[in-house]
Amino acid sequence: MSAASVEQPFDADEPFSLTAIADEIMERHPGYRVEIIGGHLLVTPSPDAPHARALTGLMIPFIAAGLHGEETEVLQNVALKLPTGDEDYCIPDLAVVDADIDDHFIENNTYDPVCFRLVLEVTSRNWRDDLKTKVGAYAEAKVPVYLVVDRKHQRLHVLTEPEGSEYTNHRVHAPGETVTLPDSIGAEVTLDVEQIIKAGQKKAD
Repeated sequence: MSAASVEQPFDADEPFSLTAIADEIMERHPGYRVEIIGGHLLVTPSPDAPHARALTGLMIPFIAAGLHGEETEVLQNVALKLPTGDEDYCIPDLAVVDADIDDHFIENNTYDPVCFRLVLEVTSRNWRDDLKTKVGAYAEAKVPVYLVVDRKHQRLHVLTEPEGSEYTNHRVHAPGETVTLPDSIGAEVTLDVEQIIKAGQKKAD
């Protein structure tokens, strides 16, 4: 993880919150994503173009399957309130959520995890957070399906059946495979692993 430096904006004698520090970091470093997991700040720099390209490509099969409609929506960067701490939250790159998500607003632009059917992360330099820290966080939040596009190792991880702080079903797929996601997300979606991984790589000169 690459953390941004931030000057302490609070009086040492006054109470402060991690949420306030997160807001300060984002104000000073536009484009950075700040999350709080287990009482710790996770700071991620702005994504590169291949990251954005992979994310856009991933939206297509979900939307084509009809998941962006009356019952569900396909959304980017919507914060999910975590049960692991009073201030804890994650901001997945992509999520399939119930269409009534507005009714599940909690605070500080976070939403109840009960309305999240799937969350997806495309790895950046802090890939270990997506493959370890966030696995436990999303499992604790009981998100049914967690996908990780692991650009470093060129793999697609599909995690299902959350139990406690882990997913009891974790399958890793390589280029050349196709993956059909659980129908619990609301429609049948099949992903081409090679296509996804290729989109997340820097284009050759």
